[in-house]
Amino acid sequence: MTETEQDKKMIQTQREKGILTVTVSGRVDGANANAFQQQIRSSFTDKDKVVLLDMEKLNYISSAGLRVILMLAKALEERKAKFMIYSLTDPIREVFEISGFDKIINVRESRDHAISSLYK
Repeated sequence: MTETEQDKKMIQTQREKGILTVTVSGRVDGANANAFQQQIRSSFTDKDKVVLLDMEKLNYISSAGLRVILMLAKALEERKAKFMIYSLTDPIREVFEISGFDKIINVRESRDHAISSLYK
């Protein structure tokens, strides 16, 4: 599989009951952060008011990937959309904790926890 083919499979999206879920897999680093950003940005519309990022299949994220997620969070906040991340693996959770991202972005244990916290 070429890098371009791998980049195309970096995210998958699903819309259900007004919630856009974006599943991220593989690696997000300096080599593919721009492709990741383009895929994420093109996956949501102005109608999406709840965006969940499923990180269970993400193996690695660099500072470039964190920057994309931060930019996404800010863009969604400007549109008054809710944004949460869930199912971080231990290594990814550690990156979020060390970088302080767990303090500025809503992180939940699972999809169920993320959805239930939307309505509190």
